Amino acid sequence: MSKLVPPHGGKGLVCCLLEGSALEAEKKKAAGLKQIEISSRAKGDLIMMGIGGFSPLSGFMKKADWKSVCEKMLLTCGCFWPVPVTLDISAADAKSVKVGDEVALVRNGEIMATMKLEEIYEMTEADKKWECELVFKGEGPDSQKFWEVAPNDHPGVKMVLAQKEYNIAGPVKVLSQGEFPTKFPGVYMTPAQLRTKMDERNWQKVAALQLRNPMHRSHEYLAKIAVEVCDGVVIHSLVGSLKPGDIPAEVRVRCIDTLVEKYFVKDNIIQAGYPLDMRYAGPREALLHATFRQNYGINNLIVGRDHAGVGDFYGMFEAQEIFRKMPVPAEDGKRLLCQPLNIDWTFYCKKCDGMASMRTCPHGKEDRVILSGTKLRKMLSEGAEVPDHFGRDEVLAILREYYSGLTEKVEIKMQSAAAGKGM
Repeated sequence: MSKLVPPHGGKGLVCCLLEGSALEAEKKKAAGLKQIEISSRAKGDLIMMGIGGFSPLSGFMKKADWKSVCEKMLLTCGCFWPVPVTLDISAADAKSVKVGDEVALVRNGEIMATMKLEEIYEMTEADKKWECELVFKGEGPDSQKFWEVAPNDHPGVKMVLAQKEYNIAGPVKVLSQGEFPTKFPGVYMTPAQLRTKMDERNWQKVAALQLRNPMHRSHEYLAKIAVEVCDGVVIHSLVGSLKPGDIPAEVRVRCIDTLVEKYFVKDNIIQAGYPLDMRYAGPREALLHATFRQNYGINNLIVGRDHAGVGDFYGMFEAQEIFRKMPVPAEDGKRLLCQPLNIDWTFYCKKCDGMASMRTCPHGKEDRVILSGTKLRKMLSEGAEVPDHFGRDEVLAILREYYSGLTEKVEIKMQSAAAGKGM
């Protein structure tokens, strides 16, 4: 009997991925349906619906759910859900289909899923801006200041504003997990696969370390703090698409492999990957990270400084605070059961002669090596010297090899706190 936290939504794992004869029959049918090209983000969302990572979702959201999620962080059924999961199509495509039709959802020539249309609704520029205000603005600047900067500098806002004119909604039948099982064998796992692996280890209290940057000493320290108070830790990397300038998943996976091999007790650590793209939704994305981690059997999400943050858009610990403000549905199954494991700002302190946090180190910022994935990427991309104790030598060697092979450099913008100011 599993001791792990149950999937979110109270319905078990809701998996839309077809297998066997049902898969083959649906593929044949899909070949004759109208094809709609989807974004990289939608592809990741589809795969998560396929493997149960987005339980209880079984399709893209109708307008009422979209509105309720933006406004209240609740589906219309009363189940907690923090960010919209919608599928945009062009006005031309919207005019060529009607409610009741079935369509094939295609990404770069591969049919990813079929979908039965239950609703087609327009997304005006005002609708998109409204979504951005509620989902991406956070507790930071007022609306006027937000809109002065966000359309050019916030990748999540840019993504939403660039969406097409209509959304379509309805249940999906997922036909593929894309390239992930073959590209990341042994790392990419479905919720059922990860749950089986953790059940074999008899784990009950499990923490996840969310990663989109290379794993540096602060990440390592966060994971080791969690190992001390949990049965085990899943180093859970995003292996979908990122913004320009971020480091590809295959490079980050090599870095984690090296750290797990040399610096962790392997029985207490699992490296895994999930197929989403980043939404860059800051605190709301921290809630999404916790929601789908519950489906993977994880009941604690490590939340440190500026989780899923972008530039200076969010407060340093706004992602921790939002867990105290989220709605709590009356029904157990509809609540978010994966809770934050909040850890203060961590760094290497020269006087302490080790990793420390604001809660444990009494010294000044001149004694601290401020650790940040963005700062590390910036230094490596500019060929700058990386300070002692910032990262393990074995990891830095992998990253330097990657950067030496780049022909184009992308400017990396630093958050003021991550740059070492204000500590």
